[in-house]
Amino acid sequence: MEKKKIINDPVYGFITIPEGLIYQIISHPYFQRLRRIKQMGLNDFVYPGALHTRFHHALGAMHLMSVALRNLRHKGLDITKHEYESMLIAILLHDIGHGPFSHALESTLLSKGNHEEISLIIMQYLNRIFEGGLDTALNIFQNRYSRRFFHQLVSSQLDIDRLDYLKRDSFFTGVSEGAIGSDRIINMLNVSHDQLVVEEKGIYSIENFLNARRLMYWQVYLHKTSVAAEKMMVALIERAQHLVRTGIEVPCTKEINLFLIRRIETQDLLKDPDLLDAYCQIDDYDIWSGIKSWQHHQDIVLSNISRMFLNRDLFQIMVSLEPVDVDIDQLRGRIAKQYGISNPNDADFLIRRGVISNAAYISGDSGIGILTKEGEVMDIAEASDLPNIVALGKIVKKHYLTWPKSVTL
Repeated sequence: MEKKKIINDPVYGFITIPEGLIYQIISHPYFQRLRRIKQMGLNDFVYPGALHTRFHHALGAMHLMSVALRNLRHKGLDITKHEYESMLIAILLHDIGHGPFSHALESTLLSKGNHEEISLIIMQYLNRIFEGGLDTALNIFQNRYSRRFFHQLVSSQLDIDRLDYLKRDSFFTGVSEGAIGSDRIINMLNVSHDQLVVEEKGIYSIENFLNARRLMYWQVYLHKTSVAAEKMMVALIERAQHLVRTGIEVPCTKEINLFLIRRIETQDLLKDPDLLDAYCQIDDYDIWSGIKSWQHHQDIVLSNISRMFLNRDLFQIMVSLEPVDVDIDQLRGRIAKQYGISNPNDADFLIRRGVISNAAYISGDSGIGILTKEGEVMDIAEASDLPNIVALGKIVKKHYLTWPKSVTL
């Protein structure tokens, strides 16, 4: 009999991990690093319980994928043992490329690229380590496998990734509005003409899923205080990069220093295995250790933002549907005076402005298909009797401005 490891997950209960390739991947240092990266970045400044990690999420997604595949097998789909294992590997590694605090520093430590691209590079590296054992998982991840519905289970508007993180994040934040019936949704999944679909009787669960996703984004992921904390973190790292690149020493781990002193793109990780290894050593603890040291730095901007973080003295934030009407030059001057900054341009690191956006659902070719009793596949926006499903496809944009609370506009 195949041996298995069992872990106790707070959301699903007991999860089994098969020994062999999957267990070896989980045991690899690059995967174990996910234990040290919080799933929700800096959201715990708002929801103190949001301390779960990317490691939790990856294992939870693998568990849900196994349940989904068994359900599809029960409905008559032929899924081989190799395909089954490859699907578990693909979902297990879908977020392995995340950097510290998940999305917060995605475009800061790296000057170009995103975590999906880095995940692919790491998967390719692991595939060499495990002598081609990830070939099929890589094809599925890149949507190059002959059975297209496999990729939809890994990455789509109704993928296993979303089913886990919505349920898990709702659980750990205590935001009940984000709770979804993932078991019900998975039981209603089916395949029609190589397309992942939901049986008609599951339509109300999908409506709840889309509404829950919208609420979680505005109430949790894009909560204005979370946005303020994230922009503070970006400003802090950008200031550290600025100082290092102008010859000023900023104490930190040697791995972080590489990404402070150099402008590194995703493709650089592909070309340089040592650089990839350095990236895969970096986690939340590197940043926090830096912050504790930087609070005593001679640079006024770096030290003040560091102390703000340690004391949870977060930036003030203004959010509006229209661009925030504020005299930035005047604000910059007030900040420089308040903090004794001799060069007013340095005050720009204490001002962040931009746009946040969200669309809960986008209909069309990549939308969620509902399989009717007559065998027809309809987009959920067309099949649902709720008019707000169509409205969920509207991209809502909000403008923000952040600055230190001690400075009045």
